[in-house]
Amino acid sequence: MKPRVTASHEDVHGQVCVDVLAFDDGTFGWCAYRRDPEENHGWRPLAGPPITGFATEAKALQDAITLHPWAIPREN
Repeated sequence: MKPRVTASHEDVHGQVCVDVLAFDDGTFGWCAYRRDPEENHGWRPLAGPPITGFATEAKALQDAITLHPWAIPREN
């Protein structure tokens, strides 16, 4: 079964995002994506499979932010 996306944080330009994922075993992870506006292919992973094994959603997001500081949630 696919993981469930619990949050998605885009950069200010809408060209990269981090999805926080919830897995069936109760753990969390994240994956970073990019999209190229000149192509109509949608979001593509920046790297390999999701980074997994976090006990909480907050820990997964914090790990993502260490590599992708633009993923800090913004107030609307």
